[in-house]
Amino acid sequence: MTGTEHLMQPRKRLFILLLAVGGSLVLGLTFLLWWVPSVGLENIHPVLPVVFGMALTVFSLFIVGGLSLLVLTLLSGRDLFMLQPLRGLVVRYLFPAIISLGKLFGVDRDMLQQSFIALNNQLVHTRKLRVPAERTLILLPHCIQMFDCAIKITGNVEKCVSCGKCDISGLLGLAQKFGIEMAVATGGTLARKLIVEKRPKLIIAVACERDLTSGIRDAYPLPVIGILNKRPNGPCFNTGVLLPEVEQALAEYVIPAVRPEE
Repeated sequence: MTGTEHLMQPRKRLFILLLAVGGSLVLGLTFLLWWVPSVGLENIHPVLPVVFGMALTVFSLFIVGGLSLLVLTLLSGRDLFMLQPLRGLVVRYLFPAIISLGKLFGVDRDMLQQSFIALNNQLVHTRKLRVPAERTLILLPHCIQMFDCAIKITGNVEKCVSCGKCDISGLLGLAQKFGIEMAVATGGTLARKLIVEKRPKLIIAVACERDLTSGIRDAYPLPVIGILNKRPNGPCFNTGVLLPEVEQALAEYVIPAVRPEE
């Protein structure tokens, strides 16, 4: 287990705890929604409280069932979301709802977003993906390049002269080793444009908690492995990344391109 995976374990447990709290709240709210209007509904027709209660029960079981399925997927390491739309509901709506629930309890926002990223990576891991290098994209934030570098690589990473002052040269070496295309995005709009143009089947994304969280949701159903950047100088300024984490993700999910001489 890598150091980052070890640090992410408490984040996963936090999210699972919030899932359990969310499930309990759904059940409690369902009971109240049934009990409060049941007196009035009974005056209209004696059967209406029963019908209304059944509808709420089905709805609550659907929500709690989805929460339970997510917990079992995370604990078992197997993809139990057989239906793509169900996985989409989890990524697009359930995860953000749990993050909002955590905020109500005063949980740190960055910690919640780290939980989201860790659990997303776990869900991608359960799919046992092996994607050809030519259908994989490494997506980086522009702040990973030194602020005062005279060579701007946003349009073309190959312009990097590999001076070693930032992590771009190391990342470029990994991209060339696996035969993967690498791009730098200055924001969410450009990132979405790059995804549409290059049409990858897998993205290895390096960014901060906020950008990774929004990017994972925007890119769905495209699988994204999120890797947090390092910010020794604060956010969005001369950031970095642990290269072994990127290499580990590439080795696990990517089929390296076959070079002509091979």
